[in-house]
Amino acid sequence: MTRSPEKDSAGTSENPGVQQNATASGTARVYQAGRDLRVLSIRIPRALRNTFIALVVLAVLGGGTWAVVHWVLPSYAPTYKTQFLMDAAAVTDSADAAAVAASLGTVVGNAGDADALALRRFGGECGTDGNTAQLVDFGTDNRQDIVRAARQAPVGGKATLLRGIVQAVDDFSGRLAFGAGQRAKQVNRIVVVTRHGKDACDDDTGFVRREIADRIRAAGLAIEFRLIGYQVPDDQNETLKSIATAGSNPAEPVFADTPSDLDAALEWSTNTEPVLRNATKIVDVLNPAVTRINTAVQEIGEGRLKEAGQNLDRAREPHVGTEFEDLGGRTKTPEARDIGDRASRLREQQRTVLDAADRLLEAARSKASLGARHEAFEKAATDYNTQVDAMNKALAALRAKAPAAR
Repeated sequence: MTRSPEKDSAGTSENPGVQQNATASGTARVYQAGRDLRVLSIRIPRALRNTFIALVVLAVLGGGTWAVVHWVLPSYAPTYKTQFLMDAAAVTDSADAAAVAASLGTVVGNAGDADALALRRFGGECGTDGNTAQLVDFGTDNRQDIVRAARQAPVGGKATLLRGIVQAVDDFSGRLAFGAGQRAKQVNRIVVVTRHGKDACDDDTGFVRREIADRIRAAGLAIEFRLIGYQVPDDQNETLKSIATAGSNPAEPVFADTPSDLDAALEWSTNTEPVLRNATKIVDVLNPAVTRINTAVQEIGEGRLKEAGQNLDRAREPHVGTEFEDLGGRTKTPEARDIGDRASRLREQQRTVLDAADRLLEAARSKASLGARHEAFEKAATDYNTQVDAMNKALAALRAKAPAAR
């Protein structure tokens, strides 16, 4: 029986529901000369012929460009696109701004290899062009640029939070086919690190939220927000929570009071959440395949070999290449390496289970004895379930480290 994992608001499972259903049913019964060619020649004027050739070349080039834009470039698109939006408004203690910069430096160093990162700041005078600026454009090889820009960003002015978020959204909407403007394969997101819970230039929180949502719709793609409030005054917490609902797949803001809290919140939002999301997607895709394998083994025992073969063929269909590729690029922390290794072993063991079921079906078709091959399937299924248990525990332990929303 298959159990579906319950989803939390961030798209991950509260109880990762890796189905342990590869084990064969306890009630299943096991039975067992050339021709001349005449060529027609037509004379075409040279000018017409040249025009025709030019049109053909243009058509080929146009088709090639379409193929590049729609097939080739997407394969090189980043898995995640993350824009960090840093609060650079005036503060009474310069150590606060330094803590944000230091935390960003640690986080970008742990980012996935296929993550395209960018950095924008907000802070300045209301109604002026300079109250927000992108300091580093999207790229997968710009980590040190982000670290330097975060440390050197000037601090001053008012908290122009709305303007910063709106412009950060606009950064995703241009040049969608090429270069830094490519859409992410999985997630586009803005990670906001703010020391202010409301915009200094507009007290209407509802307007702020609607304006952000309108810009996201205009951009034509889903953008997630992860808001981290660092030493935000308590009376501004609710305002920040309201702003957080403007993005897709909303999540409660995390409020950090100390530099270590800030480090944990940023690391979770930037790097840990993608690991959990990828692992959960992999499990969710592998589970139905395991169900089909289990059904096929029951059908073999009942002598319905055609149906068993169809189910085994469908069990080969799941594709989670992007998720495995992304996990492979997130090896900067022990937790990420552990989850990635477990996911790979789980997929390999599932292939072993499928191979064992194939051999069982082959024996049934040839009317050979099924005993030994059924035992091999049982062993492979038991090993798979053992790895499922281990993955469940690892995901639960990692999820338990999530910073609690205030």
